[in-house]
Amino acid sequence: MSSKQAFALKRFVMAVFPAAFIAAAALAAPGEATLTVTNLNALHGLVSLTTLGNTDAGRAALVSNFTITGEIQSGVAHQPLLLSFPDQQQQALRDALITGVAYELADGLGNKLGDAYQTTISADCKTSIFTSKLPAVARLIGFANATSHADSDASKYFFANGTRDGGKPVSGEVKLILTEVSGTTDVFGRAYGPPVGSDKANPFGNSRPFQTEPHFTKYAGKDFCGSEITNTDNLKHLAANPAYPSGHTVYGYMESVLLALLVPERYQQMVTRAAEYGNDRIVLGSHYAMDVLAGRTLALYDLAQLLANKPGYVGVKREDVEIGDFPKALVDARAELAAALEKACGGKIADCAGQDQSRFADPAMSKAFYEATQTYGLPVVFANNAQAPHDVAKFAPEAGYLLTAAFPDLTLAQADAILTLTQGPGGGFLDDGSAFGVYSRLDLYKAAARAAAFLRDRE
Repeated sequence: MSSKQAFALKRFVMAVFPAAFIAAAALAAPGEATLTVTNLNALHGLVSLTTLGNTDAGRAALVSNFTITGEIQSGVAHQPLLLSFPDQQQQALRDALITGVAYELADGLGNKLGDAYQTTISADCKTSIFTSKLPAVARLIGFANATSHADSDASKYFFANGTRDGGKPVSGEVKLILTEVSGTTDVFGRAYGPPVGSDKANPFGNSRPFQTEPHFTKYAGKDFCGSEITNTDNLKHLAANPAYPSGHTVYGYMESVLLALLVPERYQQMVTRAAEYGNDRIVLGSHYAMDVLAGRTLALYDLAQLLANKPGYVGVKREDVEIGDFPKALVDARAELAAALEKACGGKIADCAGQDQSRFADPAMSKAFYEATQTYGLPVVFANNAQAPHDVAKFAPEAGYLLTAAFPDLTLAQADAILTLTQGPGGGFLDDGSAFGVYSRLDLYKAAARAAAFLRDRE
């Protein structure tokens, strides 16, 4: 049996016997990095980027990615933003912060509930320490973040230079993830320059827009805590951190969608906040559009696996937190948060949710912005997948939990059907026919609207 055939068999075993694969994933030769089952699923899901240089359609997508990113960062794109472009630049400076407890994302809950949520967190900008006062909420968000952060981090360096952390090698078996699709590392470096080894390049590969874009826009303002800063100051520490995928976007979507599930009354506004947080990484100059799309897809994929209690995703300890039943942990956190929010806002959550004069108060504006970020206008790469939506129930049935967790009167089959009907455009660089690729097409804004309408019509 050839090594390629053996690897294909291993992938089949992984799909049928995931628990067995967890044990296998822990095996690595001395000096080689150990990757978890969630890490490996992320690498398999995101690997299609590495093949773009092999086809005319892929190369065209890379060119478009560079152009679109530059136009968004400079404001030339004239996106349907929720703020004026100068104000969005300032929001991007504030959105450089990651608190780990969704403190910076709570404005998506609206004026009243957002303020109420922030009262549940002990915030100290001087030390950059943000701690939730609600143990069940902290446990839920912390565990989910630890899952997706590890997957994002493993992906960054693997796709940059084929290692786990920039230096530690991966096993030959893991390297086959690249070779079996004829993929290459440092795709952005090869397409845009500068080459690895030059002064301005990321030393590991996949340099970021502020290292590659010829007309980079610099600007100043204040960070989340009110300190004077420039976007270039903010980006300096990322010079040796590969671009793909966007870790901030992974965080932003994971935390925002969790808040959408915890406070379903603000579902659409929270997924819009996630889209804004990811888009702000482009405005800042930190990421390409492809990085943001990959970050969104990875976060949604990981969260769906958690909600499905998939082996390897639950029942393991991450950063001193272990959750064996993620849906139950979500229910517990929702009850804890609901009590705290109602106490802080002085009324029922549904009433407080409607008290909003923020940038998320206009549904038409939110929808237009969210849809603009669905593909960023990148061209089709996989033409065979561009014409019709994927059957979510067939390819990724667990995706439906992203709806049923917020709309419990829906069955999983109904949720999957709604996700299928509301899918975004297909054939993008991640939509390669895999289950992971399906998540790149999910349109949670439309899906939430369809779910709510379906349940109203059934009454």
